[in-house]
Amino acid sequence: MPQRTVRKRVRIYHNSLWARYKGAVYSQLYRLSQRGPIEPLFVQIAETDIDRVELGGIDLSYHQYPYRVLFRGAYGDVSTFRRIVGLTRDLLANPSDLVVLSGYDRMENWAMLFVCMLLRRKRAVACDSTMFDRPRVVWKTWAKHFFFSRCIGVIGYGQRSKEYSMSLGVREANIIIPCQAAALPHDYDAAGVLLRYSRQTAQSYLPPRFLYVGRLATVKGLGDLIQAFSLVRARMPGAHLDVIGAGPLKAELLEQALELGMADAVTLHGPKDLAEIVPLFFRSVALVLPSHSEPWGLVVNEALSFGCPVVVSDRCGCVPELVLPGVTGFTFKSGDVAALSEAMLAVLALSENRPDCAQHCVRVMAGFTAERAAARMLEGYIQFLGVRENSPCAA
Repeated sequence: MPQRTVRKRVRIYHNSLWARYKGAVYSQLYRLSQRGPIEPLFVQIAETDIDRVELGGIDLSYHQYPYRVLFRGAYGDVSTFRRIVGLTRDLLANPSDLVVLSGYDRMENWAMLFVCMLLRRKRAVACDSTMFDRPRVVWKTWAKHFFFSRCIGVIGYGQRSKEYSMSLGVREANIIIPCQAAALPHDYDAAGVLLRYSRQTAQSYLPPRFLYVGRLATVKGLGDLIQAFSLVRARMPGAHLDVIGAGPLKAELLEQALELGMADAVTLHGPKDLAEIVPLFFRSVALVLPSHSEPWGLVVNEALSFGCPVVVSDRCGCVPELVLPGVTGFTFKSGDVAALSEAMLAVLALSENRPDCAQHCVRVMAGFTAERAAARMLEGYIQFLGVRENSPCAA
């Protein structure tokens, strides 16, 4: 009798169902794994995060795979004790060959690690941190060394995430770096994007408009952006800044713009979904992401996918892969207002031939799709479990 193929079960934990990009990647992962040696099983710990509630609801159309939600509502509204109990129960009730932990920075992550160790289950951990995230603390660094050393592999995002994991003692061969992919509209068409730019001229970008999309939070460097924009306005009086998002800094940003005499030049639109933001990508001379700390910066993926160049701080994880100086945009030293204003002025040149710039942007993003991310993730799980893709798995 032919040998029965037993698929290896990989139980993947993720913090929030809100994240559309994860939904897009997991949907592709589920599709790609149907006939292979890996059976992915998805667990969303909560529906959303507290700091994401104001940014919009959950779009289930991006989650085309079977999943379980452990807790309704926001992650932060569930007590640490309840999270530990719920996740422990889920681990005990669902044997698997590999557990993919959602992180390493919360008590429930540690509880899951120790449960997996007691159950002798292989485990890997997702890591999107970089060396630039925040100052190192000795005891925390030691704790991370311990956590990572007890996992057989790390799933990161980008070169900077890889370097960070290696600094914590992880062997390069045990780090899987799937590309970071945004959840683009279901009808996204790169050729259609480029066709639209072919009909636009340099005059379409006068007066220049700059765009920010994201949370209105201190870590995003928005105070720097308003100050830098005032320097840009001094040289280009017609320039405008559109700010998309919600968060605790809204009143402070409005007051700052008023004090700098730019109340009519800075528009805070509030939160918008991607379909509403796309026309601004086409109209803006650049997306600006001035973050003081940013593990990646998925909004950069979105902007480049729609042919919009970017100005990104050097603290953003996506810089090595996505920001090609003078081609797809510019980078600057985080916190340096003068450098930010100079980068914003420099990026204006890319819209003098926007169709050519858009081609470069879209070409770069062709390598950062949900399908490619999922394929690399799947390769990582196969590597961690030591199975061969074209042969029956050992039981």
